[in-house]
Amino acid sequence: MKARDVMVAPVITVKPTASVKDVAKIFIENRISAVPVVDDQGKLIGIVSEGDLLHRAEADTQRRRPWWLLVMTSDETLAADYIKEHSRKVADVMTKDVITAAPDTPLHEIARALERYAIKRVPIVQDGQIVGIVSRANLIQAVASDRKKPEISPSDTAIREKLLAHLQAQRWADTGLVNATVTDGVVDLWGVSSSDVEQKAIRIAAESIPGVVAVNDHLIKRPRTQGY
Repeated sequence: MKARDVMVAPVITVKPTASVKDVAKIFIENRISAVPVVDDQGKLIGIVSEGDLLHRAEADTQRRRPWWLLVMTSDETLAADYIKEHSRKVADVMTKDVITAAPDTPLHEIARALERYAIKRVPIVQDGQIVGIVSRANLIQAVASDRKKPEISPSDTAIREKLLAHLQAQRWADTGLVNATVTDGVVDLWGVSSSDVEQKAIRIAAESIPGVVAVNDHLIKRPRTQGY
């Protein structure tokens, strides 16, 4: 199984000039915990996650070192911490060295990267452009799908691509929160729906794709955030 078979796409991205406040709002509104950062040409240059916003002056959560550790900390480190805690721009708080993978990267390699680098997600990049993202949750979804074959057949891949493309064309479908895996024509739906009606519509959309023999609905219903 490859990254392209479980990755979430399209991916919400931000520019390095975006504000930290705007990124926090994106996290809340879309129920996500990280967004890739891209330049004007759409190339990946970083990623900002909840961890990058953990120590912030606005929330009074700046790092507070014991006096003995403070004495041992260099001025350069303290200045870097200050920037990350006080800067309002994504460029100053994002993680610049991003671990990425290609669409054809086997999932076992992505799992190894997640474990080795203690990260929660891997952006999927092709020709410098971000085309998807694979998180730990997506790998668990693949396990829960209970595949019997070592590789997804082309027909399963075609079913998944057609379903996701169909949902992306529907105004009511929040495709950034919905994922699907397909094994032997059986579709497993994962993610979050905002209502019973949307959840039913997504299931019917899956059932209507040619080649689908059954649909397993694992969607969780959570109303969209109305305010802050």
